[in-house]
Amino acid sequence: MTGDTRYSIGELARRTGLTVKAIRFYSDRGIVPPTGRTPAGHRWYGVGAVARLDLVRTLRDLGLGLPAIRRVVDRELSLSEVAAAHAEALAVQIDVLRLRRAVLTAVARRGATPEETELMHRLAKLSEDERRRLIEDFLDAALGDAPELVGARRTLTPELPDDPDARQVEAWLELAELTQDPEFRAVVRQLADGRRPGLHRDAVALVRDRAAPAVTAGLDPASAQADPVVEAVTAQYAEELARPDDVELRRRLLTYLEAANDPRREQYLRLLAVINGWTAPEGLTPVLTWFTRALAARLPD
Repeated sequence: MTGDTRYSIGELARRTGLTVKAIRFYSDRGIVPPTGRTPAGHRWYGVGAVARLDLVRTLRDLGLGLPAIRRVVDRELSLSEVAAAHAEALAVQIDVLRLRRAVLTAVARRGATPEETELMHRLAKLSEDERRRLIEDFLDAALGDAPELVGARRTLTPELPDDPDARQVEAWLELAELTQDPEFRAVVRQLADGRRPGLHRDAVALVRDRAAPAVTAGLDPASAQADPVVEAVTAQYAEELARPDDVELRRRLLTYLEAANDPRREQYLRLLAVINGWTAPEGLTPVLTWFTRALAARLPD
């Protein structure tokens, strides 16, 4: 092909697969200017217009705007510079789309009200610093600043990774919404107040270890067969607190375990595991329910 090959706009459209309207659009904006005009005033283009239009189409498919495309084809910017900037912009867009998808998924799954949807949307737009402050505010209100709860505070802190997947984003939204629930904050505060220095294990752990076999065996919590289980838990709990195993201690233990059996606590721990990439926590609702019934049945009205 010789260097003086000329293409009409129609021939150029056939060679590039673009419409005449699209080529005229790019031509009018100086991105692919005509080489000249025929005596009749029709535009004609040189062979370089084919390569130029192929590049334009590729860049458009990648989502670049016309100003950036013009600077690339005019060699005012290198393609690598534009690609790097565009890749960074796409990363931001992907993060936004991921958050929007998580909000819509949560709304669809939960049948959220308009008010809940608005809250989730607001939570999704929080910056990393704002997310951290939200969780710190929750933990401050729920745990306070007791030195013995530093470890608990650390294990209850969600750490959303820099590149979270859809499940982690959705879990973060649900957990963040949960932290705004005043009743749940009160439950966590009650559990924090119920922890005592010197305990080798939390009361929940005592119940899990002692009562799980009884639940598996299908024992009736009100039956005499449950007596040894209740006695073992309350005796060990009283020993570690250096207090008598009396009605007052058992009532306080029952109140603590009923708070620990709040479904929102288990929900928080499940969501926390998803966000932090931890193994899913063991579900303790059956064991706690069994033991609180067994303990309540042995307390005077």
